[in-house]
Amino acid sequence: MFFHPDRRSMLAGLGAFTAGLRGTAAQAQDGAADLVLFNGRVTTLDRQNPEAQAIAIRGDRFVAAGPEQDAMRLAGSGTRRIDLKGRRVIPGLIDSHMHIIRGGLNYNMELRWDGVRSLADAMRMLKEQVARTPAPQWVRVVGGFTEHQFAEKRLPTLDEINAVAPDTPVFLLHLYDRALLNRAAVRAVGYTKDTPDFPGGEIVRGPSGEPTGLLIAKPNATILYATLAKGPTLPLDYQKNSTRHFMREVNRLGVTGVIDAGGGFQNYPEDYQIVEELHRDGQLTVRIAYNLFTQKPKQELQDFESWAKQVRPGQGDDTYRNNGAGEMLVYSAADYEDFQVERPDMPPSMESDLEPVIKLLATNRWPWRLHATYNETITRALDVFEKVNRDIPFNGLHWLFDHCETIDDRNIERIAKLGGGIAIQHRMAYQGEYFVARYGAQKAERTPPIRRMLEMGVPVGAGTDATRVASYNPWVSLSWLVTGRTLGGLQLYPAANQLDRETALRLWTESNTWFSSEVGKKGQIKAGQLADLAVLSDDYFSVPGGAIQDITSVLTLVGGKAVYGDADFKDLAPPLPPAMPDWSPVRTFGGYHKRAGIDQQRKYAFAAACGCGTACGVHGHAHAWGLNVPTDDQSFWGALGCSCWAV
Repeated sequence: MFFHPDRRSMLAGLGAFTAGLRGTAAQAQDGAADLVLFNGRVTTLDRQNPEAQAIAIRGDRFVAAGPEQDAMRLAGSGTRRIDLKGRRVIPGLIDSHMHIIRGGLNYNMELRWDGVRSLADAMRMLKEQVARTPAPQWVRVVGGFTEHQFAEKRLPTLDEINAVAPDTPVFLLHLYDRALLNRAAVRAVGYTKDTPDFPGGEIVRGPSGEPTGLLIAKPNATILYATLAKGPTLPLDYQKNSTRHFMREVNRLGVTGVIDAGGGFQNYPEDYQIVEELHRDGQLTVRIAYNLFTQKPKQELQDFESWAKQVRPGQGDDTYRNNGAGEMLVYSAADYEDFQVERPDMPPSMESDLEPVIKLLATNRWPWRLHATYNETITRALDVFEKVNRDIPFNGLHWLFDHCETIDDRNIERIAKLGGGIAIQHRMAYQGEYFVARYGAQKAERTPPIRRMLEMGVPVGAGTDATRVASYNPWVSLSWLVTGRTLGGLQLYPAANQLDRETALRLWTESNTWFSSEVGKKGQIKAGQLADLAVLSDDYFSVPGGAIQDITSVLTLVGGKAVYGDADFKDLAPPLPPAMPDWSPVRTFGGYHKRAGIDQQRKYAFAAACGCGTACGVHGHAHAWGLNVPTDDQSFWGALGCSCWAV
């Protein structure tokens, strides 16, 4: 919802801003601004001062945002001045649910299909990476994409993967529903006809009983992650390099802060060593508040009892700090967002398992978050929360549910009454088609009911749940929030569940500070707050809704320091050492792929029109695109034949 101030409130706000600026000028006598950015279109998200032309920064804080001439009064002889050349500026984006710590350890090993719009292009990338990856390393594509984003609207077949990679292990994770392994990867992980299925998962087998390479979550994704964990890892110094490259990648997209939601196979404190070293060395370029995620089914309470003695919520500083417990609190309360299978029922032990953990957290004033996709799971968890609250009042403790795709109004009301929040992610942008196929378009219209959550007064924040399901790209989320469309183009939400652009942006900035207990410290461009901002490649407030997902940052500041620069600002951020190892996919392909221009879009239209998009089991669509010959969409393939990427 846009904020429309009347004339009286505008004058009051202007007076307050002018008074604040006079106060800032007085302070500046003891030290001029270190940096002034001018000639911009600044969206501050400060309701008393919503727009500005210039920004002044001293140290790691904003000291002013307003008219250019006023900001320049804070400049001294040593002040650096940056001309923004009319670009849109926003507060730095904050992801309220991401797995950046685990993702950083592996980023340099992963081939990203995030943003790739043709399966043919994706398979060419795979083939090229196979050629440069030495034994015994794997090529792995680990989430961040959906088959619906491809023009061909399908995944590769196992035959296609084996054709491009006969000897190098390939592991391909699609959402939380399946993994595709080539024959070399099946051998590498040691699966045979005698390997038992995982609980809640299936190793698909051929007529002889041997594994085909397809792993299915039904609905438990442990089979997928346990298999991935069998692959090689990077040495510690390479993990440090990898984490720096991943942070630079999200900086490129305007992200300056992340709440890390823990994750499977992310043990504390062992797997936090790299991020803590980077913090100690002053090399973190993203502010991280981290949650602790239990790793031991049936021993969850012991985990949290141990951690409560080692660390306390808020311990750390503005760059790296503990944020509490979750998103896994007890394994018996974990449902899964695999909409290709039926909703799982939580076991009868859920409440008795969850209650002592919530009692411990409430007693120790530990904020918590709980993964919950379905309304049925939320109902049972709230029964426990309400019971504990009667004995140990929460009294302003910041606790929340993650996801909440099918939550109803009654449970939103219960959350509001208990003082909780809801962190939503754009997972439906990646798998909305599956939800519609199972439950119908009408039920999909409120998945999740974000507008209703806001109307009922619940704190709501946005994030990605990257990297194994959705991509880490915040602009895909913002496009989804504004347009209601999936990456595959399906109109999922009616206007009643879409957000205006300012409201959506607030969910990615100031609203997310509630989830890390940092309200008023960041999330706005406002005097006294941390100087985190992004200068955008395109104007978020004027580009078409579908083009929001293509926005990047051309200059990202964290604490007033440049952590990413491009175009006119490319020389402002310090360079990174090359991605390690030298065969890393990041060196060749980078991260999120920019959508193609008009010529490439025409190619994708050809791919969608070609009959072998569904009928051809081998060829895909790497036909003779780009040749300067007269064709039309339907006769193109027969005229030119196929230059197959699979051989």
